[in-house]
Amino acid sequence: MAPIDPHSFTDSTHPLTTHISLSLYFDFPSSTIRGSALLSLPSPRAGPLSLDTRSLSIHQILDPLTLTPIPFSLSATPDPILGTHLTVSLSNHSSLLILFSTSQDSSALQWLTPPQTFNKTHPYVYTQCQAIHARSVFPCQDTPAARICYSAKLNIPHQLSAVMSARHVDRRQPTSGDVKEFGYGNFGINIESHWCEAGRVVEEFVMEQPIPPYLFAFAVGQLGFRDVGPRTRVYAEAAAGVLDAAAIEFAGTEEMIRQGERLFGEYEWERFDLLVLPPSFPYGGMENPRMVFLTPTVIKGDSSGAQVVAHELAHSWTGNLITNKNNEHFWLNEGFTTYAERRIIEAVQGEDRATLNIGIGWRGLNKEMEKFKDNMEFTKLKTKQEGVDPDVVYSEVPYEKGFQFLWRIERQIGRPAFDEFLKKYIATFKFKSIDTETFLDFLKANVPGIEKDIDLVTWTEGIGIPPDAYEPISHLYRNIVSLAKEFNLGRMPREDEVADWRGQEWELYLENLPKFVEASQVLGLDARYRLSESKDYEVKVAFLELALSCKCRDYYGEVEKTLKEVGRMKYLRPLYRGLVQGTGKEEEKIFAKRLFADARDGYHPIAQGVVESIFSKHI
Repeated sequence: MAPIDPHSFTDSTHPLTTHISLSLYFDFPSSTIRGSALLSLPSPRAGPLSLDTRSLSIHQILDPLTLTPIPFSLSATPDPILGTHLTVSLSNHSSLLILFSTSQDSSALQWLTPPQTFNKTHPYVYTQCQAIHARSVFPCQDTPAARICYSAKLNIPHQLSAVMSARHVDRRQPTSGDVKEFGYGNFGINIESHWCEAGRVVEEFVMEQPIPPYLFAFAVGQLGFRDVGPRTRVYAEAAAGVLDAAAIEFAGTEEMIRQGERLFGEYEWERFDLLVLPPSFPYGGMENPRMVFLTPTVIKGDSSGAQVVAHELAHSWTGNLITNKNNEHFWLNEGFTTYAERRIIEAVQGEDRATLNIGIGWRGLNKEMEKFKDNMEFTKLKTKQEGVDPDVVYSEVPYEKGFQFLWRIERQIGRPAFDEFLKKYIATFKFKSIDTETFLDFLKANVPGIEKDIDLVTWTEGIGIPPDAYEPISHLYRNIVSLAKEFNLGRMPREDEVADWRGQEWELYLENLPKFVEASQVLGLDARYRLSESKDYEVKVAFLELALSCKCRDYYGEVEKTLKEVGRMKYLRPLYRGLVQGTGKEEEKIFAKRLFADARDGYHPIAQGVVESIFSKHI
């Protein structure tokens, strides 16, 4: 076997799937999906074909033309990171039909009961397939080296609706023809009576552009929508004012799309719709093409949440169009996208706002160096991840060090030349998956002599922050950092100095406060500015992290409240880590474990695993 990816059983000598047709029956009472996947190969294959699965039951694999069985085997013991290896023995087949069921242990799926939703009346389910979780929804070659087109039929209760990272085709009544087409009779159960039962509808979708499997996404729930631009519709549960607030927050999306096209070339995905998920969504946003997923915590009431949208939009060129070949080259997705996001923000909101963004990122990058001081491998851009769970080592390094690398190149050759380089890079590699070496070869070919001016090896393979990385400079940025340095001298910012501050200014201020402060200082700061009560979670969590660092127990109630109301990992990581790491007292660790036990069911499985990894390291 010649692996193509340290996080996949996919064999480099096997053909890569080009198209998958999915038919999925959603059984909310059991929190499972019964499905079929018709995998198409580029040419007939005789011999083994390796596929990735995790927590799936494989019922049968059939020849789609004759519905005769195709032999297959599953590895006896699941790998704790990769899952279960599915080997199919093909005999001159160019397609295969797999009948399967998901389990309640699917790492990609979160099934929410009605009380866990905003509306409180109907259940909800959604996916999060990055980095290697698509294999827990359907069997596939779950590596970004494989780009697939797909179609899907989702059979759901009629009170609900579905969205996908694909073009919506139809909403209709289910038919027995669906069952025959996808071979459901071979389940050994009367699936036709389930598929065609009263009170069900089928939603059909198609994705005609090849995407990596981690960008496969759907959500099913009681959804409403608002149009906010010619290419953008915002979806959310209509209750609690979330939908209306989201429409206001993201009203400027079309202008960002236009600026992105000016900078990076044509927007290739036709639509840029947004779905605001329930609070358990583990990320700030997920760049699923045509249907970006967002946490409700980005709705801040001042349009600053649009920065997350700018990042996910930037992925439309860097990440979705050009994709890292595997997670060892993750910076190619996120470093480029962080750079592109800040260029869009600068064009729409101005240079000061972009500089604040860079400054927060710079501080975050320096904090990550401390986090990985015992394993500096993960401070590199190009990493070795054999035997490593990508969720556990997820960090800001590929985002911020990757951004710094590209910013360094821009400074060297000038922005006009770098803009032309980026457009050529995107046009050359669009709809392809590449590695770091491919990028460096392209860079050297198009910017002759660049390796003499910039140490490309140190930037991509060296540990830590290179000496020619650059802290941002602007009057606003310097003023905020200066005020933060005066905190240990007993000086808080005056009210007139912070009168115009929004969330980002406060976030930057808090991130630059001295590492060790007195609890009395923290209490004094909060008494004046009520940061622990901020509706901006970036500010609130940064403040609570500061309070935990100085063992200020006055805020444990607010920490508990926060960890029970949101599931975004950007907030879970620092707060749980702040409770249990270092010199944390035994009662604090007991508090953290009790809190997690209470909140766990409200977290996505990926987030649950991340918190458990923190506990395994510090408790």
